[in-house]
Order: sequence, then structure tokens, then C-alpha cells
Amino acid sequence: ERFTVIPFSLTGPEITRERMEVGGLGFTLVRPDARERALEEIRQEHGGLICIDYTHPSAVNDNAAFYCGRNLPFVMGTTGGDRQALETAVTASDIAAVIAPNMAKQIVGLQAMMAHAAETFPDLFKGYRLEITESHQKGKADTSGTAKAMVSCFNRLGIPFSNADIDMIRDPEAQLEMGVPEKFLGGHGWHTYRLVSPDGTVTIELTHNINGRDVYVDGTLDAVVFLAGKIAAGVKGRVFSMIDVLKGV
Repeated sequence: ERFTVIPFSLTGPEITRERMEVGGLGFTLVRPDARERALEEIRQEHGGLICIDYTHPSAVNDNAAFYCGRNLPFVMGTTGGDRQALETAVTASDIAAVIAPNMAKQIVGLQAMMAHAAETFPDLFKGYRLEITESHQKGKADTSGTAKAMVSCFNRLGIPFSNADIDMIRDPEAQLEMGVPEKFLGGHGWHTYRLVSPDGTVTIELTHNINGRDVYVDGTLDAVVFLAGKIAAGVKGRVFSMIDVLKGV
């Protein structure tokens, strides 16, 4: 109810469908070769707009270049792609954007707590062994951006660990055995971080399990409101994170 949803969605060149219905709303699907014409018509009818981008990692940089080249501010929750190129594209443009690997505010807050611990207590877990398991729906192509962000915190806390060491689970049968409810196999994010002391006498586990996508939607909509305020204030060439959204800066 806070927004006017524009009934168009960008899609990939391989998609043959012309329309799709979501939540009782019909959306026209716009392939890359029709984006320019569709955008012109949308702007004539609706004026200013903010794009929300959740797509395949292979598409994020091309999408961002399109947004930046046509003054389309955007909120991007897609992980993967060349993240430095994403930021460079926005800072060199006349738009602002919110780009974050996780839009769940509570998980972002947890990441901020970990970042604070890493800064305040460097090498706190030096010598400890780390295991990270992350499970997402089969269609998620890349490793969780949240898990990667946590790796960087654990590195500063004294544990040598790389993104390649993350145990990435995408098999529905394995996920059922883990306890993921069957109805959420197509949309979930289960993460466990397990720390074990050198002598094996201390074990610390941190787990956050999300079923469905509602928590990401709530954060995304807050990010849209935040970005709209920045646009109204004339901010350009700036990338904001979900930490910025939480702080309201």
C-alpha cells in the first residue's frame, strides 16, 4: 500500500512468455531488445521510478549498466557478478542505489554485530577451526553473499578461511534431511557457522534459518523508501548498503 507497482518486469532473452501474473497483478515481461522502447513508454506514463533487481548473477552488471546509463535508481539484492564494477558504475553515474547481498534486516544487523566484534576483538578465535554450511534453493547459482561476508569477519577474528571452503548445499534431498520444510525447498536460506577450539573442548555455533522470502521483501521495501528519500535530497553517484538503510543515514 505504500507503493505504486509498475506492471513491467525486465527479463532475459531466452524467455518466451509475454506476461506473468503475481499476487493478482499482471506484468508485461520485457526482453533486452525491447527495453529502450518499454522504458520510454513507462516514463511517459509514470514519471520517476525505482527498479528492484533480483536476478541471475550473470545479469547483474549488464542490468546495472542499463540503469546507470538511463538514470534509473535501483535496489539490488542479487548476489554475484563483479561487485567492484557495480559500485564503480553507480559512483560514475547520476543515480544512487542500494546494493546488498542480503536484504533481511535482522541478518544484516547480525552481520554488523560480527563486523563490530572483528574490529574490537581481532584474533579472538585464533587457532579455532571453522565450518560454514549454507543451504539455498536449487536455483540459486552462486555461494551465499551473507556467508561470504561472514567469512571476512571470521578472517579478522583470526581464522584463515576462504569462500571456497564454504559447504554450499543445493540438493533438495539433502535439504530435507537437514530439516528444511518441504514447502520451502524452493525458497530458503539456512546457515550454520561452527567454531571448534584447537583441543576440541570448546564448540560455538551460530545459526540463522530463513524459510520463504517475506523477510527479504520487508527489507527491500524499506530500502526503496530510504532510496526515495536520498533521491529527493538530490544524492547522486552513491552506493548505499543495508547497514545505511538500518541506520537511516
